[in-house]
Amino acid sequence: MATAERDLLNALETHDLTALREALDAGWDVRQLIKGKSLLTTLTEMYTRSDRFPACVRLLLDRGAVLDDPRVAAVLLDDPAALTAALRASSSLITHRTSMVSAFTPLIGASLLHVAAEFGHYNAARVLIERGAAVDARAAIDDHGLNGHTPLFHTVNTHANRSAAVMELLLSAGARPTIHLPGITWGKGFDWETICFDVTPISYAQFGLLPQMHRREADIAATVTRLLRAAGRRVPPMPNIPNRYLAKK
Repeated sequence: MATAERDLLNALETHDLTALREALDAGWDVRQLIKGKSLLTTLTEMYTRSDRFPACVRLLLDRGAVLDDPRVAAVLLDDPAALTAALRASSSLITHRTSMVSAFTPLIGASLLHVAAEFGHYNAARVLIERGAAVDARAAIDDHGLNGHTPLFHTVNTHANRSAAVMELLLSAGARPTIHLPGITWGKGFDWETICFDVTPISYAQFGLLPQMHRREADIAATVTRLLRAAGRRVPPMPNIPNRYLAKK
């Protein structure tokens, strides 16, 4: 791979807005494909979640990039004003379903609230809930009977605990932490693809302890504790966090 492509991919992966702008200013065509994918698609499919993501989306859109589904733009931008205007212009947007590749929890047949939850976009999630989005809307079920998850599942096991605030928003709006699914295809299509069987939001949070998920034990414990309380369950002592045995290795 050429150095320019490698640097650009790194900028997209790390949400380095300065490096991304410099590459475009130097003449990189925003419509040019890398490994068969546009820059915007590459950005949305990548592993990292951060506050810098919306600015990178904005830059690419301003330079002429086009989303596969333009109706998700305001959510990816975490832009409450634009999202409110879009919902006023088209009330059907509140029930709109979209499909995107996701590095983690699937976004197939997903509502806009699923998308906001996956990327940790609190402002967009708040607007959607205030405008009547169903907090327990189900994503699509695949041919094996897997998935069909609610937005809450996207928030309980996230990169850098990115969606903790959206989890609180959903729980406050009545999202159920007790929904049971046969399974979720986490990381579908990526090297880390894993089927998590017999999941609730609580158990799905605990799957973050798998080595391929790279989640912090303390974040997982805090999330599980919050979900147990939301479900009206007792929270037992969890003294071995982080795991002292593993710390000795």
